[in-house]
Amino acid sequence: MAQMYFYYSAMNAGKSTTLLQSSFNYRERGMTPVIFTAAIDDRYGKGKVSSRIGLQEDAELFSTSDDLYARLQDMNATKKVDCVLIDECQFLTKVQVYQLTEVVDKLNIPVLCYGLRSDFRGELFEGSRYLLAWADKLVELKTICHCGRKANMVIRQDASGKAIADGDQVEIGGNDRYVSVCRKHYKEALGR
Repeated sequence: MAQMYFYYSAMNAGKSTTLLQSSFNYRERGMTPVIFTAAIDDRYGKGKVSSRIGLQEDAELFSTSDDLYARLQDMNATKKVDCVLIDECQFLTKVQVYQLTEVVDKLNIPVLCYGLRSDFRGELFEGSRYLLAWADKLVELKTICHCGRKANMVIRQDASGKAIADGDQVEIGGNDRYVSVCRKHYKEALGR
C-alpha cells in the first residue's frame, strides 16, 4: 500500500541528496520514479534537482497552478510511475498536497516529499503545513548549528551577513542568503 512521506529539515541537511539517492534506487531496480521541483527555484537551472555534493538529475517543474494529480494520472497512463519524488515541497499549495494524497490513495503510487518545514521567520510554509498534517510518515533530516546543536531554524541574511527579520516569505537563495542554526542562536541573531 502506497504512502506519503514528508522529509523535512532546515537548509543544508541533504534533502536533495536523499531524494536523488531514492531516485537512483528505484531506477537501479528497473522502476520509474518521477521527480518534480518548484519552477520558482532555478538556482541550478530550470528542471534540475541538484545537491551540494554534485549529484544532479532532470525533473518536471511544478508551479502553484498545476494539477499534480491530473499530470501524474496522465503520465501513469502512458508509462507506469512507481514513485513520485517532490523537491522543494514547501512551495506546494494546500490543494496540491491534497492532489498528492489522491495520487497515493487512488493511483497507489508512493509520494516522497522533501523540503523545509519553516521559513526565516520561524513560520510554516503552506506546503509544509499540510504535509505535516496529512503525510503518512514524517521524517526529520538533521543538520547542525555552528555550536554543534541540531539546527532547526533558518536565518535570512543581508549582503553583510546581518540577520533579517522581515520580508517576503519566499526569496530564493542558498548559502549566500541563508544559514541553518539552533533555536538559541536564531533568537540571538534576531535580538529576541
